[in-house]
Amino acid sequence: MTQGSSRAVTCFAPATVANVAVGFDVLGFSFDTLGDHVEVERTETSGVFLESVTGVADCPADGTQNTATVALASMVTALDLPFGFRIRLTKGIPLGSGMGGSAASAVGAVVAANALLDEPRALAELYDWALDGEAVASGARHADNVAPCLYGGLVAALPDTHVVSIPVPEGLVCVLARPDIRLDTKAQRGVLANQVPLGQYVEQSARLAAFVSACFSGDLDLLRTSMRDVIVEPQRAPAIPEIHAVRQAVQGAGALACAIAGSGPSIFAWAEERDAEAVRAAASAAYAAAGLAHDVWVARVGGPGAHVLEGT
Repeated sequence: MTQGSSRAVTCFAPATVANVAVGFDVLGFSFDTLGDHVEVERTETSGVFLESVTGVADCPADGTQNTATVALASMVTALDLPFGFRIRLTKGIPLGSGMGGSAASAVGAVVAANALLDEPRALAELYDWALDGEAVASGARHADNVAPCLYGGLVAALPDTHVVSIPVPEGLVCVLARPDIRLDTKAQRGVLANQVPLGQYVEQSARLAAFVSACFSGDLDLLRTSMRDVIVEPQRAPAIPEIHAVRQAVQGAGALACAIAGSGPSIFAWAEERDAEAVRAAASAAYAAAGLAHDVWVARVGGPGAHVLEGT
């Protein structure tokens, strides 16, 4: 586009599930049944301005605290852009749900803005700027939501900012269930011990290796065996309503595995497509039996990442 011109594009940035039971702060996958819509307009004046936030209550409207504006400001500074951006954010991901809402806003902003640059940048650069935004919400540049939101699919986010794609066995779906409560990500990280017993580390490492092997080989029995978190989930489970009842219900309905989504309170289950409806109904029934308002969604595991919508 020509320098100084002004137009807007809208990016859809999907929800994500981080940790995936055995890959704390490493693994994540996209869940594109729901997500944020981030409209970004290029302006002749410099700076990044958050014009509106709709869809949820209590989302930070302060530009220094919103992940979308912080990520975009990082881009503007890094590229020394002579123009600015205006953001209109429509949240489709509930706050404090464990579904990567803060990452989606950050990723959506940089992907939309990238489409408005005279020379669009590589995903690796967008990734770095989105991590700056995520740090505002979680307290550090945690990548296990940002990476799958940007790249799509099931990924491993390495400490050197390298992202590795992991294949998903064909025909797998994710059932994502959210009780109607909100948990703070920073608080949920605060309950975790700083040291891990050697035996637990060895077991979790073995399960992570088995998980990756199962994804490449398509061995669903091995996948079922591997997806059990022996380190993080036991520490976070007391804050997750009905996690044991939901797990028992969905596994009884055919789910391969069930674990906390990110820091919770949402819970995810992987299942074969033929069992998706039974697993969804089982999760809903477990929450209903406890008198908990809830939502349950279904999507294939590891759908596409953030993308600019056609016609914008």
